[in-house]
Amino acid sequence: MHLLKPAVAASVLSLALATAAFGAPATYTSEPNHTFVRFSYNHLGFSTQESRFNTVKATVTYDPAAKTGSVEVLIDTKSVDTGSELFNGHIQGPDYLDTAQFGTATFKSTSIKFDGDKPVSVEGNLTVKGVTKPVTLAVTSFKHGMNMQKKDAIGADATGTIKRSEFNMGKAVPLVSDEVNLEIVIEAAAP
Repeated sequence: MHLLKPAVAASVLSLALATAAFGAPATYTSEPNHTFVRFSYNHLGFSTQESRFNTVKATVTYDPAAKTGSVEVLIDTKSVDTGSELFNGHIQGPDYLDTAQFGTATFKSTSIKFDGDKPVSVEGNLTVKGVTKPVTLAVTSFKHGMNMQKKDAIGADATGTIKRSEFNMGKAVPLVSDEVNLEIVIEAAAP
C-alpha cells in the first residue's frame, strides 16, 4: 500500500503542473509544416482559384484565464504557390505582389475577442506590398492541448476577406474579382 503513495503523489503533481501550464499566459511558435496562408478569388466568373503561401512564420501569445492574446504572422511572398510555375512568376511581378521589393507580408493583431476561453475573432493590421489596412478574421476552428510531441500547443483557422485593389494590386478588376478570401492556418507549440 505504501508503494502506491509515491505513484499517486507523482500523478497528482504532474496533473497540477499541466493544469497550471494551461492556465498561464504562454507564447507559441508556429510549426512550419502545418502553418500557411491560403487565398482564393473568382477568375473571370469561370472558377474559384485557390493558392497559398508555403513559408509562413507565426508567434502567438495566449492567456485563456485573462482572455487575452496576440498574433504576429510573417509571410514570405516569394513562397506563393498557385500550382503553376508560370503563374507563380506572374503573381510575384510588379502588378501584384512585387516580391522583388516586398518579400514579406505581415499580419499583426490589435485585439482578440473571446467566447469563454476560446478566441472567436482577431482584429489586426495586414501589410501587403507596403500598404497596411485593418482586417478582421473570424476564428473558425481553435484547439488548445498537448500535441503529438507532448508539448503545450494551439491550432487555429482564421478567415477574412480583403480587397486586393486596396493593396495596389487592382489589375484586371472587375474581370478578376477584387475580393480575395484569406485563410490563416496555424499550428504552434510552446518551447
